[in-house]
Order: sequence, then structure tokens, then C-alpha cells
Amino acid sequence: MKLPDIIIAIDGCSSTGKSTFAKLLAKELGLVYLDSGALYRAVTLFAQEEHLISRMNIIRPELEGALRSLPLRFSADNRTFIGDRCVEREIRTLEVSAQVSPIAALPYVRNFVDEKLHEFGRQGNVVMDGRDIGTTVFPDAQVKIFMTASEQVRAQRRYDELVAKGENPVMEDVVENLRQRDYIDSHRETSPLRQAADAYVLDNSDMTLSEEIAWVKGLLRGKYTIYD
Repeated sequence: MKLPDIIIAIDGCSSTGKSTFAKLLAKELGLVYLDSGALYRAVTLFAQEEHLISRMNIIRPELEGALRSLPLRFSADNRTFIGDRCVEREIRTLEVSAQVSPIAALPYVRNFVDEKLHEFGRQGNVVMDGRDIGTTVFPDAQVKIFMTASEQVRAQRRYDELVAKGENPVMEDVVENLRQRDYIDSHRETSPLRQAADAYVLDNSDMTLSEEIAWVKGLLRGKYTIYD
């Protein structure tokens, strides 16, 4: 499928499969994938390891200054690094998930991540997923998609993901974590989670990944009058 220069912004609640979908879509379309959530998770991991956030989600003010020298980057194969250290496994744990929303709600953290995303996205031809990509980071994105799924489906997906990584999660904890993250993400003062007015809604509660890809390809064919 031959597309014009394009930015595809994918937003939605946690555990709707945004990252998996965005990665495969980028591969299918020959675009670059950028995972904004990984950057927020990496900042959260950094805050935990530097003892800048407590178990009660009390965040020390020193975090703001520490971010100025935090060397976050993506590798060519889309893995997340802090300096020379790959942190892909560490940032996907339930411990990081439990604290990423209060960290991501901080205006200075959002500004830090937005600057990184703008830097990575200047080349164009990217697929980017997160919570505020189509509303704040790239409001002029050519295609915006808002992903949603039922709470039950999202919780089961997150539970299965943690089990596959060798963890031993409790379903009640997973559900509570999703609810807390949804509330914080949609009620934060800076760039709250919301559906952009011009976004296409993709409810994937009962869809396979291949069906999701077929859906967006159909959307793109119609939007750009592509025949292939």
C-alpha cells in the first residue's frame, strides 16, 4: 500500500493492545513505530530506582531536575534504552504499571516526553501510540485512531501478558490497576486521555489482531482512494 507522508496517532486506554497493534501496523505499512508509553514507563522506572517516588506515590521534586540528564532513546528495533541499558523487560512489570499514571500526570514529565516524541517524529512516516498523541503531541496527524475494549477483555489481556513474562499476578490487582490508571489518565490536569474529535474509534473487544489491521487498511484505502 503506497501512502503519502503520514503520521498515524493511536490513543486509548491501557491494555487495549495499542502497542502490539501499532508495531504490526507500522511493519505492514513500512512506517516507523514510536511507543510513547515506553518513555513514561522508563521515567517511572528511573524514579523508582533513584528513590524519587515512594510506594504511596509520593514524588520527590528532585525528579524534575533529574530528567534534564536522563538519556532516553529507542533503538533501531524499537527497544527502549536508558543510556546503554535496555529496559524493555523492567518497564513492563506490574510494579511500574502501578506507578506510571501518577508519574505521567506530572506536567514536566509530559513536557519531557513530548519533546522526545517530537524529536523522534520529525522524520514523519510514523505510527505512534499513547494517551494524548492525537490531541496534544501530534494534533495535526493525518490519521487518528482511538482504541477501546471492555474492562473484562482488557484485564484478561493484561493478566495473560504478565503470566507470559513469568510473573504471578492476581486478577483483582490487575483490574484495580486498570481502573486506577483509567481514572488518573482521564482526569489529569495536563493532556488528559480523551478521544480526538476527528479520531476513528476502534473497539477491538471481539477482534483479532489481523482483523484490526484489515480494518485500518480499509480505512486508509477509503481515505486516500488506494486500490491494490
